[in-house]
Amino acid sequence: MRILGLDPGSLRTGYAVVESTAGRVTHVISGTIRTEGTSLAERLQEIFVAVERLTRDFHPDEVAIEGVFMHRNADSALKLGQARGAALSATFAARPRVFEYAPRAVKLAVVGTGSAQKDQVQLMVKRLLNISGPLGADAADALAIALCHAHSRRMHGMLGRAR
Repeated sequence: MRILGLDPGSLRTGYAVVESTAGRVTHVISGTIRTEGTSLAERLQEIFVAVERLTRDFHPDEVAIEGVFMHRNADSALKLGQARGAALSATFAARPRVFEYAPRAVKLAVVGTGSAQKDQVQLMVKRLLNISGPLGADAADALAIALCHAHSRRMHGMLGRAR
């Protein structure tokens, strides 16, 4: 099972691809899409194109993305929602199943506490996936989302069978 984890943002979108086989999760690729456009529309297009390329190159079976949460600033929340939409729309040609996770749920699944700091998330992601060397915050967040989903897949399967 190949999982694409996305941590959307209008300036930086973290991405990660992991492989989940027999309960073991391995790191395939991760990084950050850094947009350069001057307008929001240009940045959204850059996100769409980059995620579409990732989807085409890595063929994810499922996509895990951070759910919408309310910022203190409504304008930031709208931009985040649009970046999220651009990233998700770019995966639709592959028809993956899409799963959303709240930031607290991701931190709880990876670190053990929903109030974990960014550096704690980075450290745990590196340990869990045996990654050495530097790992950017956006890539670490995307990996954490993908890990959260990989560990939650069994529960999703049981819920699907119960329905």
